[in-house]
Amino acid sequence: MGEEKLLDLQEETIDPALYGPAEAAALAFADAMVRDSRAVPDETFARLRDHFDEGEVVEIALVVGLFTYFNAFNNALRMPPTAPSPWVRR
Repeated sequence: MGEEKLLDLQEETIDPALYGPAEAAALAFADAMVRDSRAVPDETFARLRDHFDEGEVVEIALVVGLFTYFNAFNNALRMPPTAPSPWVRR
């Protein structure tokens, strides 16, 4: 993923011009799931299913849920963010 996309993901809303339809659908689903997992709009889920099969949807939801858990756990314990790995390209 390029730096432009990484910077865009830090914004409140993404720039759809930077992403393909499948990426945009996955990001919209992830955003909705993080905001309220019980209220993911039907149209958001339908867009996701247009691009991903059932197993892929489960995998996307699992990754989003797992990282949401990690964030909640670390936030509750007031864990400081870790430094980026030296292997991460800048």
